[in-house]
Amino acid sequence: MSDIKKVVLAYSGGLDTSAIVPWLIENYGCEVVAFAADVGQGEEELEGLEAKAIASGASECHIVDLKEEFVSDFIYPTITTGAVYEGEYLLGTSMARPVIAKAQVEVARKVGADALSHGCTGKGNDQVRFEGAFAALAPELRVIAPWREWDMVSREDLLNYLASRNIKSSASATKIYSRDANAWHISHEGGELEDPWCEPSKQVWTMTVDPLDAPNTPETLSLTFNKGKLTHVNGDALSPYQALVRLNTLAAAHGVGRIDIVENRLVGMKSRGCYETPGGTVLVKAYKALETLVLDKSALKYREQIGLEFAHVMYDGRWFTALNDALLAGAASFAELVTGEIVVKMYKGNATVIQRKSPNSLYSEDFATFGADDVYDQSHAEGFIRLFSLSSRIKALKAQGGAN
Repeated sequence: MSDIKKVVLAYSGGLDTSAIVPWLIENYGCEVVAFAADVGQGEEELEGLEAKAIASGASECHIVDLKEEFVSDFIYPTITTGAVYEGEYLLGTSMARPVIAKAQVEVARKVGADALSHGCTGKGNDQVRFEGAFAALAPELRVIAPWREWDMVSREDLLNYLASRNIKSSASATKIYSRDANAWHISHEGGELEDPWCEPSKQVWTMTVDPLDAPNTPETLSLTFNKGKLTHVNGDALSPYQALVRLNTLAAAHGVGRIDIVENRLVGMKSRGCYETPGGTVLVKAYKALETLVLDKSALKYREQIGLEFAHVMYDGRWFTALNDALLAGAASFAELVTGEIVVKMYKGNATVIQRKSPNSLYSEDFATFGADDVYDQSHAEGFIRLFSLSSRIKALKAQGGAN
């Protein structure tokens, strides 16, 4: 352990990383540089973070603003793929990990560190996401994962460890939920959620209004896209991050974006989590609605296949891979057509697309109308159907002994 001189720790100021700072110093005899990423988790989580890190024993603390990069370079590209993990999860925690890991490596090189560290447990997905990124970006740096090394096994162990060293922590044994927040979402695990038969209590949810308490009057909002990127909300030109903040505020007030799922973790076990993604839910629905206007059947089918594969690439922490690059390139080609405006109605936890238009729309009322038209000869459908079902006809005739 003595060969490690300086470690850059992904630091949040929570219970785990507060304990990791002194633990690294005691067990590795090294200098610890704290690194915190601002990915839109909120000012209250970042307030006093530098002082707290120094008080825990860190030599310095770097807080890096990644909000715009996170939204524009990681969230928006993911939206273009249509990725949704196991049909419901919008990948909020997963999407933040590559931008955080990338910035952590940049800080490590800046300060001349020879190791990286994180507070991920040996049971979760995040250890794979961080270390997969480290391997791709800085294979020469050693990775220290204290949860896989120390003998502490519980929240109480960590609290006692900090108390014995007179290190203050805002954590307590009564704070039973594990939460992770960023500009896209907030996740909740632990407490009563560990029993999948137990309904989440009201104290679980922190970002959105209970749909039962949401306004009794619906609210509509307009989203304008240009080549796959959201550019305006209700007519206002906004940066990617600003647009997401606006959508979060509007959608959260109507209780939009809550899900309660049991998912398959990468390490093999199942876990139960509750997620709140208000603005993201509206954004994903709007984007997909615009896609249905501009992509033909085969193109949309292929884009859906990209989304299915990309959901696992993102969830499994494979952002810095050739497969990721190829999938994003494919999605980006389709996104070139995704230009137009979508209107969404929000009401009591629901977000429903009610209007859509695009200069690239393939929808033609002249062809689709149930009324009289001069552009479509319905008799042509007979030949199409006979050819489309020809293999089935031949199979049936053979079974009847009527075809060679």
